[in-house]
Amino acid sequence: AGSGYYPDESYNEVYAKEVPKAPALDYRVPRWCYTLNIQDGEATCYSPRGGNYHSSLGTRCELSCDRGFRLIGRRSVQCLPSRRWSGIAYCRQMRCHALPLITSGTYTCTNGVLLDSCCDYSCSNGYHLEGDRSRICMEDGRWSGGEPVCVDIDPPKIRCPHSREKMAEPEKLTARVYWDPPLVKDSADGTITRVTLRGPEPGSHFPEGEHVIRYTAYDQAYNRASCKFIVKVQVRRCPTLKPPQHGYLTCTSAGDNYGATCEYHCDGGYERQGTPSRVCQSSRQWSGSPPICAPMKINVNVNSAAGLLDQFFEKQRLLIISAPDPSNRYYKMQISMLQQSTCGLDLRHVTIIELVGQTPQEVGRIREQQLSANIIEELRQFQRLTPSYFNMVLIDKQGIDRERYMEPVTPEEIFTFIDDYLLNNQELTQRREQRDICE
Repeated sequence: AGSGYYPDESYNEVYAKEVPKAPALDYRVPRWCYTLNIQDGEATCYSPRGGNYHSSLGTRCELSCDRGFRLIGRRSVQCLPSRRWSGIAYCRQMRCHALPLITSGTYTCTNGVLLDSCCDYSCSNGYHLEGDRSRICMEDGRWSGGEPVCVDIDPPKIRCPHSREKMAEPEKLTARVYWDPPLVKDSADGTITRVTLRGPEPGSHFPEGEHVIRYTAYDQAYNRASCKFIVKVQVRRCPTLKPPQHGYLTCTSAGDNYGATCEYHCDGGYERQGTPSRVCQSSRQWSGSPPICAPMKINVNVNSAAGLLDQFFEKQRLLIISAPDPSNRYYKMQISMLQQSTCGLDLRHVTIIELVGQTPQEVGRIREQQLSANIIEELRQFQRLTPSYFNMVLIDKQGIDRERYMEPVTPEEIFTFIDDYLLNNQELTQRREQRDICE
């Protein structure tokens, strides 16, 4: 009305919805939002109305936390017309993750997993720390440095038995020596993987002299340790015996050690007078006294040929030569050859008996000693030696007929036969030693 326009009846009337009125904002109210109070932190606010209006409408606050705390939420908030701050935040205490345990070691921390906590690492006995000894919880929630490791670098502990000395057993040049195994201990995990021995095993026979026995132990980390001890074996020895003149010695074992026995032997044509053998005693002295080899005494004044031959039993070999007369060609040839080989005959313990001629002019002799006619006859009967022609028989030390000759033979043939068939072991050894003594 009064506008100059009239409503048209053909149109519907539209009514707009009434918009509610916005609340009146009063920036002058000092406590529009609640006062910010952050535990373990700080809010730095800037108000449009000045420094005394830290909670008024439009105030903006920057949020921060004390050292050792981390801000969770909005770093900046504003006091809104709704009387609320535009966001929320709080300070959470900063922590590092729990450190893992290390093998064969441990650690101790000053303040757990909190900021500035210092954790010191240490290793078990026998292990060495490699890497950072300490780690610190930093402001970014991480630990400084890196995780160390405990390494077994210490060798095992090993102790060998004490050195020992032992005397050789009688008639031996060795001693049997026993000992306990070494004492071995690992300073780390206590595990010994193997122990090796360089030298003879316990209970072995050790020869004379010093012997070094060495043990080596290894742990799981291949660290090793060694120890050694000495086994000393002594042989009690007697002074070296000298062979008798015109004789020789045969000894057991080494010939001068405790328990050794030495037997005295005489060369051909000599016989032993005195102790047949001597023993090396523990006092390092020989038993008894040395015998001598005296020229063999042959008694031709016996009643029978058997009594004569018994004197040569196990002492001498006999070469009995029979010829019809001294002018026999074979006889003269044989005697001539034998006279030039006296040394070889003596070495082989051969005594010559000559039976020359026929009854009643027959002659029998041993060296320069004459035999009776009765003994001559018995010898020819025993050995089946005819006086009609030249013949010769070789008899061994047991009185056994070993070889016969109907013609003269060279001494070399006789010597070869004796060396090949009649010598015992002792005589063979002596023969090798005296091979060139007659040359």
